Amino acid sequence: MTAPRTVVLSAGDNARILSTLEKANAEVAEPLREELDAATILPDDELPPNVVNMGAEVIFRDLESGKSSRCTLVFPHQADAARNRVSVLAPVGAALIGLAEGATIAWPVPGGRVRRLQVVAVRQHRDHAGRA
Repeated sequence: MTAPRTVVLSAGDNARILSTLEKANAEVAEPLREELDAATILPDDELPPNVVNMGAEVIFRDLESGKSSRCTLVFPHQADAARNRVSVLAPVGAALIGLAEGATIAWPVPGGRVRRLQVVAVRQHRDHAGRA
């Protein structure tokens, strides 16, 4: 059974993601908006370093396949699959934002499936952290 999860965001990331959601289609925007509405919002300088935020490099594991992946979470205009830069509006990006190392989530993906992911490690790049 998956433990209850806590989503934690910096105030700056929360504001920028909400602004980005205004331009997104409802299928993508609604689950993420629900997560943001339930999130704990902290001042930018108080976000713990083990929490996935914009610009962070994340190693995560698919709990069904056991496969680990690495990506950097970015805004849509910065997404680049060749460089493992995943948009916060992509299903994986939306699932990972605000999770701490060790946290797991079941998140809907296209085709009616659900992916179960676990955050393995977070590396911060705060100097250029995915800012729009």
